[in-house]
Amino acid sequence: MNSCKIPVKIILADDDPDDQYLVKEAFANNCPCIDLQTVNDGQELMDYLSVGAAILPGLILLDANMPRMGGLEALKHIKSDPKLTNIPIIIFTTSGDKKIVRESYCDGANSFIRKPNSFDKLSYIIDTVSKYWCEIVSLPDDLCPVELKAA
Repeated sequence: MNSCKIPVKIILADDDPDDQYLVKEAFANNCPCIDLQTVNDGQELMDYLSVGAAILPGLILLDANMPRMGGLEALKHIKSDPKLTNIPIIIFTTSGDKKIVRESYCDGANSFIRKPNSFDKLSYIIDTVSKYWCEIVSLPDDLCPVELKAA
């Protein structure tokens, strides 16, 4: 990719340092305008989103199986928080279990992508995701407002 419309902040929540490295390399090779942050599990992601994020991400790549808090639990927390609910989330995991795929979509995931078993395939996937998020889609300057329901 030669250029991006706007820089996109992406958070990768994955407990595997090798996967973190490979995803970083694939994004660096395919879309240098991506600001990729990594966290090691769902709890660290929730901490980052609630405390450490001056700018919320435009996309979250979320592994389903992680220690402390798994990705599906983090997905439920994010989609139930009015400040975070509009952040697009891709479940990016090794599992192809149909139950996990269904649960992911039912709980608000925007996509479900199985991690490939080679860097070439990973690079292809990241290239496709990068092109979509950098060149094709139009993103707002900020997240959509969500009406809070009175208790």
